[in-house]
Amino acid sequence: MKRVLALVLSLGMIVSLAAGCKREPKVQLTPLVVGYAEFSGKFSPFFATTAYDQDAQSLTQVSLLTTDRTGGIIYNAIKGEKSNYNGKDYTYTGVADIKVDYDEAADITKYNMKIRKDVKFSDGQVMDADDIIFTYYVLSDPSYTGSSSLYSYDIVGMKNYRLNNSKAEELAVTAEELDAALENLEGESLEFVEGFVSGILTDELDWVKSLYDADDTYKKYSGGEEMEPKDLYALFYSLDAEYDSTADAEEQVLATVLEQYGPDWKSLGKGYAGDEAYFADDIKGGVGDILLQEKLDASDGVEVNNIEGIKKISQTEVEVTVRGFSAPAVYSICGIQVAPMHYYGNEAEYDYANNKFGFTRGDLTGVDAKTGAPMGAGPYKFVKYENKVVYYEANENYFKGRPIIKFLQLKETTDAEMIAGVGTGVIDAANPSGSVAKFAELKTYNDNGETTGNVITTSSVDNLGYGYIGINSRNVNVGGDQKSDASKNLRKGFATVYAVYRDSAIDSYYGEAASVINYPISNTSWAAPQQADPDYEVAFSRDVEGNPIYTDGMTPDQKYAAAIDAAIGFFKAAGYTYDEGTKKFTAAPDGAKMEYEVIVPGGGTGDHPAFAILADTRAALETIGITLKINDPADANVLWNTMDADDHEMWTAAWGATIDPDMYQVYHSSNGKGLGGTESNNYNIADEVLDQLIIDARESADQAFRKATYKSALDIIIDWAVEIPTYQRQNLVIFSTQRINVDTITPDITTYWGWMNDIELLEMVEAAS
Repeated sequence: MKRVLALVLSLGMIVSLAAGCKREPKVQLTPLVVGYAEFSGKFSPFFATTAYDQDAQSLTQVSLLTTDRTGGIIYNAIKGEKSNYNGKDYTYTGVADIKVDYDEAADITKYNMKIRKDVKFSDGQVMDADDIIFTYYVLSDPSYTGSSSLYSYDIVGMKNYRLNNSKAEELAVTAEELDAALENLEGESLEFVEGFVSGILTDELDWVKSLYDADDTYKKYSGGEEMEPKDLYALFYSLDAEYDSTADAEEQVLATVLEQYGPDWKSLGKGYAGDEAYFADDIKGGVGDILLQEKLDASDGVEVNNIEGIKKISQTEVEVTVRGFSAPAVYSICGIQVAPMHYYGNEAEYDYANNKFGFTRGDLTGVDAKTGAPMGAGPYKFVKYENKVVYYEANENYFKGRPIIKFLQLKETTDAEMIAGVGTGVIDAANPSGSVAKFAELKTYNDNGETTGNVITTSSVDNLGYGYIGINSRNVNVGGDQKSDASKNLRKGFATVYAVYRDSAIDSYYGEAASVINYPISNTSWAAPQQADPDYEVAFSRDVEGNPIYTDGMTPDQKYAAAIDAAIGFFKAAGYTYDEGTKKFTAAPDGAKMEYEVIVPGGGTGDHPAFAILADTRAALETIGITLKINDPADANVLWNTMDADDHEMWTAAWGATIDPDMYQVYHSSNGKGLGGTESNNYNIADEVLDQLIIDARESADQAFRKATYKSALDIIIDWAVEIPTYQRQNLVIFSTQRINVDTITPDITTYWGWMNDIELLEMVEAAS
């Protein structure tokens, strides 16, 4: 539920660094054991994706950027700066001083980062500017597939370097050129199209193989109650008894299907998803790439061996030059975790003066090989990940002083086991969900009947993120046109019913630990619309004619009835056939369906805050002939794998956010699935006006303008009906009062200042001798 297409930073752990001079602390050998949700094992500052993996690797890293308890930037972190919070002054120190200088006349912003001279990685090697340069070049490499969007900023020379042509930043494919090329594509057997089709079919085969045990065969996948044989390989296997699961048979099937489709991507889309336009965006992106490459090949551009705007000034200083001004850029450009080049790269391949940056350009296999074993300059050094436990040892070289607690373990623990684990001594700390039942459970352990007492100490703050229900516009539309009014009305039919059941579901699950939100943005953000704003509206509270669905004084049952009536209007407008006699829909328009699936990561037991929303929506839609199938897999990876394959229709999850509410990674059309961006746009929303609003908000330093611009962007997202904002919850962190010295827990925990920020000062309760 907390998966985060990690936008830039792991803010709660390492972005901010607390006060204090370097010291020689006492050493405690009793390990601190922290309960954590399931890890994916991607413990890399470059490739970690889930929130849990990010936290695990962040313990080993430091960031160039230091922020305070409100998310404000500490520009002079080497000597330290004071910042007031809640009536108290706190001094913050970090590894680097940051300077941002915007030249309005030249429309150029320079970001200067100067690091301390005494920062060492956990193996004792000193961090310097070469490590920063190496990190920047990994994040900028054309083959980089992690979640950082550093390359999306207009860093001088970035595009030229990534495309290896000095004219790349001058050349672009116009919309007219792209449209003309797409028209000429009909009937053409372009090599890239055939390669694209081959890639799709190969991925499809891998997916089918993942559905079976090693000894099973694809022939069994002939369509049963649980799954339909829509995938092409299973269909071929079911039709030909000679096929089995051997490697030769796989090659045979691939050859057979390729022979049938060749470069005919439209027929492939029809066979795969019943939609000729299913792969249109992918083909459009491919054609655009070909046209750009043709322009580059015809130009007099030369090869580019470095990024002009990223410069090493000295052994402790690096400068990045960006065209224009972008408000969130400082968090991306200066917020990098500095990785040791000698560990993740190859020192023999580093020579800054001769454009060698620690790895072979276009080949990050060496960096990727270290994904499971991180190294950095953070408070702890990684030891191993074994039997669902991540083991750490204190970093003796940590620039703020070796942590007092020598050994740390992050232990995979189910949410249902976390409170009992702390209460009974199995673990020392955890972050369970803050449901009504969990708060009641907490109180049973303390003698005073409160959430904080003699056994468990509790801290809760608003989470930097929010829960939502998503709809993939590429798979839920009418006639293959994602942005048409009919497609939007189809999605609004579902969204309207989802929205009306939010209040009861969230209150029942969370109680006072969460509240319903109406815009796809965390309430912790300064950009979030407030109820007092004149244009604030409850999400999906207007009918197909634009009239309010609800009136003051309506009972919940009256609201539910009004919502289903409004949904009927939306489905009719989408082109669904409605029988006035039975009051049910009987047929879907072309490209749409009578049944859709929503995936909820509830562990197979419905333990998810949105599950009741889905169940109530399913029952309501059933009364009008629309089927909503709820898929609650025991393994949450079913959801993530389905989304990675872009096979998802609807789903529930939660976004993590960053200090600055930049929407580029999640909603910009370039980041849709299969388009070569970050692929974090799981909705596949593609709206030119939205794209421009996102860029406009990025490029302004005027917060009032940015807030108004983001409000317009949020309205477009709601109009597309690809995301139903659901809840803003609180982060619940619990500690063992008996085993952790609670007086050493960092004070004034906030959304932007997590309990691990001062982890080097944390102490265990020492046993009496």
